[in-house]
Amino acid sequence: MKNSTSKELFENARKYLAGGVNSPVRAFKSVGGTPIFIAKGKGCRTQDVDGNEYLDFCCSWGPLIHGHANADIEKAIIDAVTNGTSFGAPTEAENRLAELIVTNHPFIEQIRFVSSGTEATMSSIRLARGVTGRDKILKFEGCYHGHADGLLVNAGSGLATLGTSSSAGVPESYAAETVVVPLDDEKALTAAFEKYGDDIAAIIVEPIPANNGLLIQRKEYLQFMRDICTRHGALLIFDEVISGFRAGFEGAAGHYGISPDIICFGKIIGGGMP
Repeated sequence: MKNSTSKELFENARKYLAGGVNSPVRAFKSVGGTPIFIAKGKGCRTQDVDGNEYLDFCCSWGPLIHGHANADIEKAIIDAVTNGTSFGAPTEAENRLAELIVTNHPFIEQIRFVSSGTEATMSSIRLARGVTGRDKILKFEGCYHGHADGLLVNAGSGLATLGTSSSAGVPESYAAETVVVPLDDEKALTAAFEKYGDDIAAIIVEPIPANNGLLIQRKEYLQFMRDICTRHGALLIFDEVISGFRAGFEGAAGHYGISPDIICFGKIIGGGMP
């Protein structure tokens, strides 16, 4: 496979971009080789700058469920940008989109639009801490919730542990506000709440984890989370950046019939637009 142009572009990118890419997953370090520079896409296929064609299972990491360069979506985008791109003020379009989501998703009462999945999870944690007056967050090994400091943590040793930093620049004191337990383990979750329950503001979980391999959760375990949060006065946050509007319009919450307190979505709402 030819990749000389991608190699040349990557070397040039390294002069100006930290690491040569704008997201770690694009760096190819875990699989080896040079990042592929994409030139264009149409439908389910993309083509790189060297002319190689690919069947795209990535779809911009999820949001392009209608494929690349969909004619109807292209027209809607062009019609919208002829009136301007950003105003820093409310627009009627925001109302229409919010109404569409709220009236068709039985587990959502109101919505706040943000710029990314990471910003959504950060905001949800701040909201949970503000509502409960507690500091600690509980997450699960293998679930990814963006690059917020308190979520870039690994589990320590033991059944229910305080997190340890998994990234330079994250103070251990901050990571220690996150409790990390194994996924699908009622005993570990119970132990965590017995030890830290009065301090836990929320559980945050990917109801369908997909960043550590596709892990289909047991409904009984998700219901166990719902019940233990209710008993201890903690909030349950579903991170549906991956599953939202893809496991059905109602996402994993609708699929399992479990109502979280907060749901986080990501780039799917923008359909791949910034």
